[in-house]
Amino acid sequence: METERLILRPLTGDDFADYAAMLADPEVAGGLAESVGGSPADAWRSLAMFIGHRQIRGFSHWALIEKSTGRFVGRAGPWQPHGFPGLGVGWCLARPHWGKGYATEAARAAVRHCFTVLGASEIVSVILPGNERSIAVAERIGHRHLRDLTYRGRRVHLYGQQAPPA
Repeated sequence: METERLILRPLTGDDFADYAAMLADPEVAGGLAESVGGSPADAWRSLAMFIGHRQIRGFSHWALIEKSTGRFVGRAGPWQPHGFPGLGVGWCLARPHWGKGYATEAARAAVRHCFTVLGASEIVSVILPGNERSIAVAERIGHRHLRDLTYRGRRVHLYGQQAPPA
């Protein structure tokens, strides 16, 4: 799948070095609602989780590749691991790519995919309190704050939206 500036393709083991570098950044890892450590082993488990999720559910986050350079930008897409509060859309970008609008661009593609391909009636995003960048992305893609809840032992905001009328 492609957007104006990004190629969205399945994550693979070949993404490991870039993925591990992204998660080794404490500012990146610290903003994730799913707590991920910064070690290469933690990154491996996280990457394997997204790849396995695609095998189990048929969908998962995509690797985000910058069209103009071919560089790995991050990951984004739909997912619904066991215990998640609904069909989710998430995003995580390497810090050098923050502020370019890539998260919003990829998240919009994920929202469209969830509604048109996966047939979702509602999608949600789990965001840590204080993660103003992710809250801004959520609002730009049409999410609104639904409620606060505890997810995996952490207090989080649940943002989301209903499918547009047919």
